[in-house]
This record gives sequence, structure tokens and C-alpha cells, in this order.
Amino acid sequence: MRGLFFGLAVVLCILKVINALSVDIQPHSEECFFEDMDIGDKLTVSYQVGEGGNLDIDFMIKDSDDVLIKSTARESIGNHVVTASKKGKYTYCFSNQMSSVTAKSVSFNVHDMERIQETAKTHIDPIEREIRELAESIFAIKDEQEYIVARERQHRDTAESTNARVKWWSLGQLTLLVAVCFWQVFYLKRFFEVKRVV
Repeated sequence: MRGLFFGLAVVLCILKVINALSVDIQPHSEECFFEDMDIGDKLTVSYQVGEGGNLDIDFMIKDSDDVLIKSTARESIGNHVVTASKKGKYTYCFSNQMSSVTAKSVSFNVHDMERIQETAKTHIDPIEREIRELAESIFAIKDEQEYIVARERQHRDTAESTNARVKWWSLGQLTLLVAVCFWQVFYLKRFFEVKRVV
């Protein structure tokens, strides 16, 4: 019973470490976030662009001295892991500088499984080990599920947009067809009228 309570406490601590966020980034701007890290901590940032333009975003991570550690350009999906070489605030930014018109919507997760594993190494209980492995699997499933939800939203928006275009095109064709029919009837009626000279 005591082990069960301890296991639930570990799971609750793990869930508190995860931050799932979504942010809208306007054209010609960037959004930055900070994490306090100690030497040896691992920071994992996974993201997915859900809406806007070509569904791409620039991403970068800087250390506490503002030195660029990782940088990617125009990715729609990313998963980056950084190990802290010094203590301090690490900055990760999503940049929409390349877009001049479209805002982008980015969903991202930040988690640090390494810190949890290091703190839990003092008690190597099989149940605790299983709980940690289960938590890692849950994080992976959660990331994959968020990716699938974002893709489904994108495909649904595309299908709804296509449906609206087909509807308006069909209504336009119907209007044109009715107008041409009335014009033909009017023209043929005038053509066959008998003109009388008085």
C-alpha cells in the first residue's frame, strides 16, 4: 500500500513537470520562453505547427550566456533535446520572421525526464522503475496524439475550405446556366416573331 502511494506521488510529480502550451505568433515576430536548468539537466522541446502559411516555423535554443545551441529553419514538426553545460536560464524561441502576412499557431511540450530519473535513482524499486517507464511512454503517446490532432485540424480546415469553394462554384455555374437559358429563350422568341409592316 505504501509503495502504491509512493508510485502515485511520483506520477503526480512527473505530470507537474510537463508543460503543454499553444501560442499564436504574428508575422515578423518571435515568442521566447525560459527554463532554469542545472548542469547536466536535459531539456526536451517538441512542437507542431497547427495553422498558418506553409505550416513552418523557425526554432532556436540559447544557453544562459545567450549563445546559440540549436537552430532550425522552416520546420513544421520538431523534437529537440539539449543537455545543460552550465547553470542558468536557457531560452527557446519560435520565430515567424520569414512570414510577412500569415500568423502561425504552434503547440509545444516541454519536459525534463532526465531530472526525474536522476532524483528517483536513490530508490530502485521495480514498481518505481515501471512507473517511470510508463510515464515516459505516456509522454511519447501524448506528443504523438497532439501531432495527430494538429494534422486532423489542418486536414479538416482544408476539406471545409474545398467544400465551400465547390459550393460557390456550383452556385455560380447554376446562375450562369439559368441566365444563358433565359437569354436563349428570349433571343429565339424574338428571332421567330413575325414583323408586320402597316
